[in-house]
Parts: sequence; C-alpha cells; structure tokens
Amino acid sequence: MDLIYGVHPVLECLRSGSRQVERIYLARGVSNQNVQKIIQSARERAVPIKFESRAILDRKCARAAHQGVVAVCAVRGYISLDSILENLSPKPVLAILDSIEDPRNLGAILRSCAAFGVEGIILPKDRAAGLSSVVSKTAEGALEYLRIAKVTNLVTAIEALKAVGLWVVGVETGQDKFCQDFSYDVPTALVLGNEASGLRRLIRERCDILVSIPTAGVIQSLNVSVAAGIVMYEVTRQRTAKKV
Repeated sequence: MDLIYGVHPVLECLRSGSRQVERIYLARGVSNQNVQKIIQSARERAVPIKFESRAILDRKCARAAHQGVVAVCAVRGYISLDSILENLSPKPVLAILDSIEDPRNLGAILRSCAAFGVEGIILPKDRAAGLSSVVSKTAEGALEYLRIAKVTNLVTAIEALKAVGLWVVGVETGQDKFCQDFSYDVPTALVLGNEASGLRRLIRERCDILVSIPTAGVIQSLNVSVAAGIVMYEVTRQRTAKKV
C-alpha cells in the first residue's frame, strides 16, 4: 500500500476512483469545505475514516505538509507504452521525461500535463524519479488522471512513437529555433531533459527538432517544470487559435 497526503491529492484520488483507498486519516479539528467533500466522498465509497492527532499524522508522513489529511491506498501503477499508443487521439500530445530526478519537478510537470491534456507520459526506469507521495502532493491530485508508462529504453520508446506518426520535439536551452516557431498541428511528443544536464546525447539525436524558450533577462535557463508548462501552453495556444 501507499500513502498520499494533502487535501487535493486525497480528494482527487477519491473522485477519480483510479485506485483503491483502504483508509483515510484526518487530523482532529481539521475542517473546511474540501475536507467535508473528502468525508462525504469517503462515506459514499465506504472508505473508513479515522481521526488522529496531528502528531500521529506527522509521523506517518515523515513530517511532510499533509494538511491534516492522509490516505492509505493502492500503489499508483504504470501502464505499458503499448497501452498508451493504442489509445491515442488523432493529434495527441505526449511527454517524454528524460531523467527528471527531483520528485517535486516531476509532480509539477505532471500537473501541467493534466492541465494541458497530455495523453501519455513516458518515464525511464533508471536514474529518474518515480511516482511517490511527494510527486502526488506536488501534482495536487493531477496524478490520478494521467496515463504514465515506465520504459527500460527511452530511445526505443521514441522510435516506437515515430513509427506511429508522432513528431518528437526536444526542449533544450540554447537552440536557434524557438518553441513558438514550430507548428504543433501534428501528433507531438515533447521531450524534456534532466534538471542539470538537459537531454542525453542519444535522446537529443533522436528528436526531429530541438527548440528553446526565448528569454529576455540575465538568466537564460528555466526550471524544467516551468519550461514544460510554457511549451505545453504554446501547443494549446496554437491549436486553440486554429479553431477560432
């Protein structure tokens, strides 16, 4: 079993029905509109609720910011890459995350993926953050709605995406072409690299195009989760503009 904590992650886990919830712990005295929604949703699903002191919840979550809400639930599982590829829309957007190590960066990226309708996320098996309580908390419930695959070899996964017609767009600082200069009116897979070193060489070489985000200040690079949100917004902006 797994622990998730925080008001929004627990509420969305109950709402989505994405995994079995065994029990919910609430801190004594915690009460707001969303907590009441958690209680109502838990009762509708016959999930036991237990009220405990904040000190006990602190120990359960290793003093993480649980907001007085903790759920014991099934581990968030991955799906296969084939499952993602078999259920794509005509012009999907996917995200390939190459060695994102910070779970908070991963959680923030996943929240953007859910906000901008990314249909599948591909993570490498090694040298990268996996799904965890920290990721779930940072994603603020978005994790429950996403389709995430973990693969042994990202290069092989990229070739599989190309084989079904996706354009692979690498996002990396210092490229001559800006993210807004590419037309995303095609099936698209966005590739984002490690926080410190960016895209690995073999991954970079497999990209159809490399783009960067224009900056005007003295700092030329952005946090990877911020960069992900900007490029995903650009995809949505272009596609929405074409419908007007």
